[in-house]
Amino acid sequence: MSILKLENLGYSYDRQKTMVLEGLNYEFEKGTVYAIVGKSGAGKTTLLSLLSGLTTATTGKILFEDKDLSKIDRYRFRSRDVGVVFQSFNLLPHMTALENVVLSMDISGKGQRNKKEAAMELLIKVGLTEEKANRRVLKLSGGEQQRVAIARALSYHPDIILADEPTGNLDMGTQDEIIGIFKRLASEEDKCVIIVTHSPVVAESADAVLELAPLRSPSKSAS
Repeated sequence: MSILKLENLGYSYDRQKTMVLEGLNYEFEKGTVYAIVGKSGAGKTTLLSLLSGLTTATTGKILFEDKDLSKIDRYRFRSRDVGVVFQSFNLLPHMTALENVVLSMDISGKGQRNKKEAAMELLIKVGLTEEKANRRVLKLSGGEQQRVAIARALSYHPDIILADEPTGNLDMGTQDEIIGIFKRLASEEDKCVIIVTHSPVVAESADAVLELAPLRSPSKSAS
């Protein structure tokens, strides 16, 4: 059974005058890594925003476990059911890696005992040492910060992980390691992992690829 399902999904910034996405039908299942690819302007990041519940569809709908996402508590959905990994990490730089993950646990509202211990286990799982977990985020490399961002997204045990260009600023070696983390999350923990990417390597590593095409030409969009 799909955990997320798109039914005739469409989105427009200007009351349907110019559709960014239109008539999109697709199903996402747990235990699978998906890559969303396409040229600039195809609506990849828009789709990720819709899937995370931050944006509401203009036409059609998204079903989460067969429930219309627009009709459920989307704050609860975002803080418990879906974890988002941003290209720019969106970590609090004055805090340590460990503190960033613990804060995410606090915000989710899920009751957890020994949050620091649980957060440390997550950081170790994504490849950080205890010493680096206690460093301020600004003292970590880009790849290490991305690992913190993934641990933070996992901190409240969501079934869905959304990632926006998670390897865009990383070298090839680190990119491969991050891809490996996402693949293990799907295969070993039954997560539904959805990655927006421009990287052919990431797309080839995914179990399934959803390719989006721009609905309008650049000349029209500029006018």
